[in-house]
Amino acid sequence: VRVAEIKDQLKDIGPVNAIAENQFKELKERKDFLESQINDLTNGKVSITKIIRAIDQKIKEKLLVAFEEVSISFKQMFGRLFPGGKAELSLTGENIFEGGLEIKAQPYGKSTKTLSLLSGGETALTALALLFAVYHTRPSPFYVLDEVEAALDDINLQRFIRLLKDMKKKTQFIVITHQRRTMEVADCLYGVTMQADGISKVVSQRIDEAKDEIANAEELSVS
Repeated sequence: VRVAEIKDQLKDIGPVNAIAENQFKELKERKDFLESQINDLTNGKVSITKIIRAIDQKIKEKLLVAFEEVSISFKQMFGRLFPGGKAELSLTGENIFEGGLEIKAQPYGKSTKTLSLLSGGETALTALALLFAVYHTRPSPFYVLDEVEAALDDINLQRFIRLLKDMKKKTQFIVITHQRRTMEVADCLYGVTMQADGISKVVSQRIDEAKDEIANAEELSVS
């Protein structure tokens, strides 16, 4: 009777998987490997997150230092372009990386205004003050200015020219302009002319050489 019961139990169990033990070992090894990978990725994520936070903090610190330097220089440049005037820069928004930059300017004898409320000439000159402030704080070998003084009247143009003459002592400027007075402070002029065959030609003239030629011509005409 006991044997019959055991046989019935074996029938209920069904066929035996002879390789079950090996399969279990393989699956366990796979499970252990994946868990190890997950742990490595988790630890790596924590490490990378710390590095990113440290880098963001350094960037923030350097950005704030640069902003402070540019802000001080901007006040000085604005004062030179607008004698007696005042201006300031301020960061907007809680996140320094996503916020903006606000410019408040007060030309002499006028109320403080944001950049959007200034006249065309005042806006252009204020933007130039910021541009020169950045140049002064983070100097480069040369700069390109493309008709930046086109909207300036005679008084503001003269202020721009004075500042440009002072700045060019320390660096080089390539200035694209139609203003004759701006050309007069250049060391060398370049122009593009169209020849009869329709081909453009670049011509150049150093100002000091041109002045010498004019002086010599005047001496010859007098003699």
